[in-house]
Amino acid sequence: MKKSKQAPQGHSLHSAFTMIELVFVIVVLGILASIAIPKFAATRTDAQISKARADIASVRSAILTDRQAHIIKGDPDYISGLSQNSTTLFDGNGTRELLMYGIKAGNTEGHWSTTDNAAPYLHYVYKVGGQDCAFTYNPTTGRFDLNASQDTICDKLVD
Repeated sequence: MKKSKQAPQGHSLHSAFTMIELVFVIVVLGILASIAIPKFAATRTDAQISKARADIASVRSAILTDRQAHIIKGDPDYISGLSQNSTTLFDGNGTRELLMYGIKAGNTEGHWSTTDNAAPYLHYVYKVGGQDCAFTYNPTTGRFDLNASQDTICDKLVD
């Protein structure tokens, strides 16, 4: 009498993957990765552009809010400086607060930094997509504007 093989309870004798099935899964994962990785890179740049647009809107709004508050007090001047130190930008000039928490400064993609601040203009740079987007604050007019740009990624910051 021939005795049949018995599998342990809950297991089957045919539960393993074949080599062809494993290769097929690896190929499919490779194809998906080749499609997804470029999309993630583009998404990162889009997120940095969105962050910069929000920062710019916040700074411009804070400049106008600060001026309106000081006009009520009889001081029609715009704030003279937007940053107090090199680690936090746009927090004020030491006597007048602009953004309550400021924006963390940095020299990498997606961060703001200051450049040659020759009075009365203040110069800032936002790094995105491998480019330095230069901005200038004019305390006489209260304008925080992108410097001249030629159809670059910087234009997307101020559309």
